Amino acid sequence: MVVINNCGNVIMTQVDEHSIKQLQFLLLLFFLLTPSATSLKFNLSRFSDDKTIVTEGDASIYKQVVLLTNSVVDEKQKESVGRATYHEPFLLRENSTGKLADFTTHFTFVIDSQTKTAYGDGLVFFIAPNGSLLNETSGKGGALGLPVENPTIGESRNQYNFVAVEFDIFHNDVISVDDPPGDHVGIDVNSLKSLTTRPWNGSITNGQNNSASVSYNSSTKVLSVAFTTFVNGIQQMAHLSHPVDLKEYLPDCVVVGFSAATGANIAVHKVLSWNFTSTDLDIPKPRNGTSIGLVVGLSVGGFIILVGGLSLVWFIYWKKREKEERDDEDPMVLNDDEFEKGTGPRKFSYSELARATNNFAEGEKLGEGGFGGVYRGFIKDLNSYVAVKRVSKESKQGLKEYASEVRIISRLRHRNLVQLIGWCHDKSELLLVYEFMPNGSLDSHLFKLKSLLSWRVRYKIAQGLASGLFYLHEEWDQCVLHRDIKSSNIMLDSNFNVKLGDFGLARLVDHGKQSETTIVAGTRGYMALEYVTTGKASKESDVFSFGVVALEIACGRKPIDLTLQSTQINLVQWVWELYGEGKVLEAADPVLSGDFDEKQMECLMMVGLWCAHPDYSMRPSIQQAIQVLKFEVALPSLPPHMPMATFPPSISISMLSGYTTSSAGAQTESSSNGYSTNLSQFKTSSATNSDPSASL
Repeated sequence: MVVINNCGNVIMTQVDEHSIKQLQFLLLLFFLLTPSATSLKFNLSRFSDDKTIVTEGDASIYKQVVLLTNSVVDEKQKESVGRATYHEPFLLRENSTGKLADFTTHFTFVIDSQTKTAYGDGLVFFIAPNGSLLNETSGKGGALGLPVENPTIGESRNQYNFVAVEFDIFHNDVISVDDPPGDHVGIDVNSLKSLTTRPWNGSITNGQNNSASVSYNSSTKVLSVAFTTFVNGIQQMAHLSHPVDLKEYLPDCVVVGFSAATGANIAVHKVLSWNFTSTDLDIPKPRNGTSIGLVVGLSVGGFIILVGGLSLVWFIYWKKREKEERDDEDPMVLNDDEFEKGTGPRKFSYSELARATNNFAEGEKLGEGGFGGVYRGFIKDLNSYVAVKRVSKESKQGLKEYASEVRIISRLRHRNLVQLIGWCHDKSELLLVYEFMPNGSLDSHLFKLKSLLSWRVRYKIAQGLASGLFYLHEEWDQCVLHRDIKSSNIMLDSNFNVKLGDFGLARLVDHGKQSETTIVAGTRGYMALEYVTTGKASKESDVFSFGVVALEIACGRKPIDLTLQSTQINLVQWVWELYGEGKVLEAADPVLSGDFDEKQMECLMMVGLWCAHPDYSMRPSIQQAIQVLKFEVALPSLPPHMPMATFPPSISISMLSGYTTSSAGAQTESSSNGYSTNLSQFKTSSATNSDPSASL
């Protein structure tokens, strides 16, 4: 089906990938004439005067830094105001549906009073309509460069709408502003009177570097801020959030940037680095200067071309469709009745899920793995967002893993496991529908700085993961061996509660038994060596993976990092060496800047090493690990040097970074995206054979 909407955009539904390829030539001209509005993604570790950043007022690029206000040494140092925006706008919402994009930004900045104790006024990160400009007159002083007129009187108005996060260093107690006492961070919407604030110490007199992350979740409509603050001279992390429905305040096309101002009191405001990522709504928009009549005319012409093209290729498509359906007749028949024995998950039709994901649009893709892509979708009758995993037709293991995941996870119920909402296998497609996790995967926060996880949140994540694993190992009718526990499969909900996902490799065994297989599946760096060499998955091999993740949470680094010096490549070995030297806390994630409970940090590292012990018989059960994490029992006593594991003489082992066997092995890096994984297969009877796979 082809539909032309009121913007002249072509929408195709219920057409598979083969048909789309047949139509690419016909679509090329049309989409060149009506280009698609895309997401905004950039990463600026430094700034250059190349028009990437548009400066206004007193703002400038100086020595690869954005200066927002005049320097203290300048003659015109008082009542300075400046604004800097990224040169490209981005699509915040789809006008016809009101659908909003998610975004995350991280920036480092300095507000330096150069030892003066009286300083002002502050710096803001803002979102504003595309085409808006700095008003140098009304934005000075307490207005922080924002478009608020007469901010010091009882009633004020703004020239255009804005949403901002302020780092305010001047106490303005007039009615229309009503600042709290002291420096603070606030969330502002169309006003200098913040919706919510939190005290902040940016070490202004010392000109210390600060960092912040601002993110917006369109499903929960919550704007969140994570920022550094100094407490007793030590930099720590703090958090602030508030519900904000951006579609009520901002248009579809917006710009992002920073502004700052000084009044009678001054300071230097600098932005040192900045990255930004927004999701793509994939809505075509006319170029500036293109008339509506021209766009409509081109759209009609494009429609005629498309209809003719569809008529020409329909017969080919129909024939291919028949062949695909015959190819789908697999000896492993998927029985709907068997799937529906589980309580809760339901069967979806392909058309339902295609509509929910805008026909699996690239702008809705959350990630990609060997098994296929994972897309965000909106199910109307549930009135909620979901994550839809679309198994790739090229995946040889797809049908088996799909069936395994549905049969296992549909029967599990625990607060720390991702919930399966539904499934679909028709029209040559295998689809799984999961609850949507707004905060993505753990690895996106630890390694990609999606946001800065405080120590309290990290310790809660470790305990929640252990609780979920205990349910799998001990509390269900059978023992569920997950076989692929890693940070990219650990999801976080809107409150950063942990949910373990990806059950495509899971196996059910009777309690007290092992899972034997000729194919060892998992991810490099997380697999226990005895599992790789014997092919026998067990509770102990799952506990090993948990131990690696515990160390990731504490240290903020991946289990294998070939960019580090040789003594630090392997996370477990490196932490064990520091433990033996009595310096285990030196392995703590430097991003935390020392803001952690030392007792808890030592405990999590010790539990991580204990669980990742090379000798599986020396590892604790997950219940024992939980008891230590709760400080119900004493910390384990570990040898000062990492022990060596022993193996059957017929197996030669090479321990480099990940675990590889000389007779059969594979090394793959995990391509994490929050919902997909990489699968490395080790076949004991043949040479290297790696089959990457993705599952939620």
